[in-house]
Amino acid sequence: MRKFKRRGGGDDESDINLTPMLDVVFIMLIFFIVTATFIKQAGINVNRPDAMTAEQKPTVAMLIAISPNGEIWIDKKRVDPAAVRAHIEKLHAENPKGGLVVQADKQSTNEKLMAVLSAARAAGLQEVAISTEQ
Repeated sequence: MRKFKRRGGGDDESDINLTPMLDVVFIMLIFFIVTATFIKQAGINVNRPDAMTAEQKPTVAMLIAISPNGEIWIDKKRVDPAAVRAHIEKLHAENPKGGLVVQADKQSTNEKLMAVLSAARAAGLQEVAISTEQ
């Protein structure tokens, strides 16, 4: 019987080149990071009022919270009522397709809620909702 020898060494032919697979995985990672929407959290927990007709909004990009004592919180920072519009415009520029949800505490005043809603309207937001408990 004759023995057959491989030419050029057998180790080179049996190696699997992982570079194309790593390129594809890296491109997919970049795609998911770029297309992901990030929700800006308000920064405090509030006791929301109850509502029978509440419905969930799918395109939320910004959350604004109003505490029981009337403080306005955006992106985990306390915001002056005069600066709310500027913060909303900045967040809306980062994600123009997302909407705004206002989380007003049960004990907060309507004055603060109306100030936030007026700032959102002045900033040009179309999707604005008030968060409630179902």
